[in-house]
Amino acid sequence: MRNLLLAITMLIAFLIPAPAAFAATAEDWLNLDHVDRGTIGVRYDVRDDVKTKVMVTKGPDKYTYLLTPGKWEETFPLQMGNGDYTVTLLEQVSGSKYKVVREAAVTLDLDNDANVYLNPVQNVNWSEASQAAAIAKELTKMAATDMEKVQAIYEYVTGTIRYDETLAANVPADYIPDIDRTVALEKDICYGYAALFAAMLRSVDIPAKLVMGTTEYVDVYHAWNEVYYDGAWTTIDTTVDAGWKENGKTFEMTKDATRYAAAKYY
Repeated sequence: MRNLLLAITMLIAFLIPAPAAFAATAEDWLNLDHVDRGTIGVRYDVRDDVKTKVMVTKGPDKYTYLLTPGKWEETFPLQMGNGDYTVTLLEQVSGSKYKVVREAAVTLDLDNDANVYLNPVQNVNWSEASQAAAIAKELTKMAATDMEKVQAIYEYVTGTIRYDETLAANVPADYIPDIDRTVALEKDICYGYAALFAAMLRSVDIPAKLVMGTTEYVDVYHAWNEVYYDGAWTTIDTTVDAGWKENGKTFEMTKDATRYAAAKYY
């Protein structure tokens, strides 16, 4: 009888599904220390042979990121406004099929949405120790206004960084800019231009968005910036302007926002 009861108990345990992996508390993989700044940190041991993604969802809108193997933690923005978010960690099963391995709810409540765009995140990654941040501080140490800071950093980026045609022709699908690499090589594609400009501005406390989408100025998917100063967001395109500057054309730093169609903000 005892053996029968043991067998029944084991069968019941087998039939009742174990709690899903994503039902675990968020603390073991999701760093919420900086939600008050508009970001989350994801900690996960990514295997080299398994693509692992983070999906950040708010209502019908979502952003999906590929995690980097070997990184202890990567930071991502909550850029879709105040409210309730779902953060999901997914591992590739095969092809386009992924399984959920973690999931958690996060609530954002910021007084100023622009503060999201002051942070280092995966694709606008900077620190006080970065060479780009040091250059930004040096360029702006005599600036009296935010406008003067923006102009100084803009002149540096458009006057120093050149478009990398070789990288553009062979850019990996998972390419993420490295701002200090861009500074060292003095070249990059539009994604790198926009990441560098945003990072340098953020390092001197000016909110700056990295924007992706399309524009009348180029015929491929593009990256540019929106920068917050004088109480408004201003569209600036350092990639286009660097090319125009090199060719001796006349242009203005501020661009007509109606000539750009944004798809993603970072």
